[in-house]
Amino acid sequence: MLRWPSAEVVIQTTNEWAQHQARAHADLLAIGLFGSYGRGDAGVGSDLDLLILLEHCENPIWERLQRWDTGSLLLSCDLLVWSRSEWETLPQWNPRMATTLQKDLRWLVGPRDSHQQVAEAENQA
Repeated sequence: MLRWPSAEVVIQTTNEWAQHQARAHADLLAIGLFGSYGRGDAGVGSDLDLLILLEHCENPIWERLQRWDTGSLLLSCDLLVWSRSEWETLPQWNPRMATTLQKDLRWLVGPRDSHQQVAEAENQA
């Protein structure tokens, strides 16, 4: 018999994945969990909904997902990969999504600003 992982285990594993991504990608500003896991009402059959914020995104939306390996996550995952400017202007171009994220979003990493990124890069050098 298959057992669905507990929400705590899913969130812990997702947080570990997010921390690894933060170390591996200097342009990453934040990773947030939203949807049922962000709200805290996930159950059997729930998937992961993740928001990844980058300083800049040059690629079209459908190509942005390619660099993010979600194979180590316990559940299937829907990713949104946005730039800082897309995030900051979200209420103008998608007010419904902005409202949903304002209620549901739980940050796993960040959000970091550009000054933090520069300081971290200098500390690692």
